[in-house]
Amino acid sequence: MFAVAAPSAVTKPEAYAELLAQARGLLSGERDFTANSANLAALLFHSLEGLNWAGFYWLKDGELVLGPFQGKPACVRIGLGKGVCGTAAASLRTVVVPDVHAFPGHIACDSASRSEVVVPVTAGARLIGVLDLDSPRPARFDEDDARGLEAIVAVFVECTDLH
Repeated sequence: MFAVAAPSAVTKPEAYAELLAQARGLLSGERDFTANSANLAALLFHSLEGLNWAGFYWLKDGELVLGPFQGKPACVRIGLGKGVCGTAAASLRTVVVPDVHAFPGHIACDSASRSEVVVPVTAGARLIGVLDLDSPRPARFDEDDARGLEAIVAVFVECTDLH
């Protein structure tokens, strides 16, 4: 029902536009933080090819704490500025890492992960948390993924009552 078919004639931005519409449809009409973040993690995990983890970390008491996700069990707490998630959170910028083994201070929750993209979730200038996607494929993510995921996070923020 929410799968993105990406035939070779469809560009990655076009596939993300379709996924954005699906995310908006999935989230509209529901404002609950947990329900929306859980459903969005599932939508991304099952719609995007080549993922082994998709989910959220939420800012609580000055650190990122595991939220709803799809994939293997994960690190529960990440300090701001630590690993890819903490770096994206501290800088309030999306971070695309083609090779996690080359990222200084990478936190390996799943040894199969080879690349990662992390998008901050913000309300204005206030950090709420991050959306984290991992892949066992090197260089799985690029700037098209970053822009597409940023748009999806914006829809999540728009449709959800944030803490």
